[in-house]
Amino acid sequence: MKVKRVLVSDEAAEVIRDLKEEHGELMFHQSGGCCDGSSPMCFEKGELMIDDNDIWLGTIEGCEFYISQDQFEYWKHTQLTIDVTPGRGASFSLEIPLGVRFIVKSRLYTPEEAKQLEPIRVGV
Repeated sequence: MKVKRVLVSDEAAEVIRDLKEEHGELMFHQSGGCCDGSSPMCFEKGELMIDDNDIWLGTIEGCEFYISQDQFEYWKHTQLTIDVTPGRGASFSLEIPLGVRFIVKSRLYTPEEAKQLEPIRVGV
């Protein structure tokens, strides 16, 4: 069985389901920018243009999750878990009006897991 590169906490999954009810299909992007640009951002599917500078890591709650190539280079040895925390971020992410924001928690893969990672995909 392949090891997933991105997971979602139960709390974040609930927020995603609520956002999907309101906005329809969603997507996530993890950039390596400054400020809240380093937080995972949730958009309506297709609102953010994905290109060859982005890597598809997998899906969470049926939503595609992308990461910038530069950020992937820093985090390629870690499994990401998307969670939520109370508070407002300073971004355009859809969860902001709910008074929460998505955050990333990470852990290093074990050597055994690193050999069994799900494949990535560059761009769309």
